[in-house]
Amino acid sequence: MAWLILLVASAFEVVMAQGLKASHGFTDVRGSVIALLGAAASMYLLAVALRSLPVGTGYAVWTGLGAVGTAAFGMLVLGESRDPMRLVAIGAILAGVIGLKLVTPD
Repeated sequence: MAWLILLVASAFEVVMAQGLKASHGFTDVRGSVIALLGAAASMYLLAVALRSLPVGTGYAVWTGLGAVGTAAFGMLVLGESRDPMRLVAIGAILAGVIGLKLVTPD
């Protein structure tokens, strides 16, 4: 269950990042609220997941999946670069997350 919670926490990390973009440096109220709520939900769920996962693993997976999700959102929705080396780097992050899952007990 901790891994599922961590996955949802990472999804809220993506929400937070998109809210930050939409906040225009916290000058737009709507984007700012989205960023703050996304951050609060993400941190809360990370803390819940860390009740049973090692902190190093949980934090690395949380940030890794948040980064991969944010990059994917940027490419699919915002038209950001799909440069092959960027995709390789994102794949490396994802491989690290999968590796941590494989070596960490449930």
